[in-house]
Amino acid sequence: MLKTILAIVALAIAAVLLFATTQPDTFRVARSARIAAAPDKIFPLINDLHASNRWSPFVRKDPQIKLDYSGPAQGVGAACTFDGNREVGKGHLEITESSAPRLVAMRLRMLEPIATDNRVRFTLEPDGNATRVTWAMEGDVPYVGKLIHLVLNMDRMVGGEFESGLANLRAMAEGV
Repeated sequence: MLKTILAIVALAIAAVLLFATTQPDTFRVARSARIAAAPDKIFPLINDLHASNRWSPFVRKDPQIKLDYSGPAQGVGAACTFDGNREVGKGHLEITESSAPRLVAMRLRMLEPIATDNRVRFTLEPDGNATRVTWAMEGDVPYVGKLIHLVLNMDRMVGGEFESGLANLRAMAEGV
């Protein structure tokens, strides 16, 4: 009887490990919001990490977060190292591309709780008398990440944070 139970458990574990290999090698999470402001008014709120950290949902999660800025005040090369609580983690964010007033791309390297190296893009598209802002993040998913993604869905985990951040950005840009 014990051998049968152990065999079933071993088969279940093997099935999960095998199933993980079929999961995607990359992930992408994106959210968009329509903001009643021109792209040139919104762009500086993203392109300057000091400004973006005022509306970032991640920075707001930890009032004691340690932020260390380096590089230029804004645009390519502007960077921020952060060390926050368990919800925020520890890592480094750097602007890698900046094309006013349409695009800001960043590299997000997380050190804790899990080491990752992701690409972040903010695109701003005119939408009538407003701007459609899209916040997207994508990255590679190694095998261990595939196992984690079986339990934790990146879109559900991060998507809500992006929605919250875009609402904060909207309030700031619209002067609400």
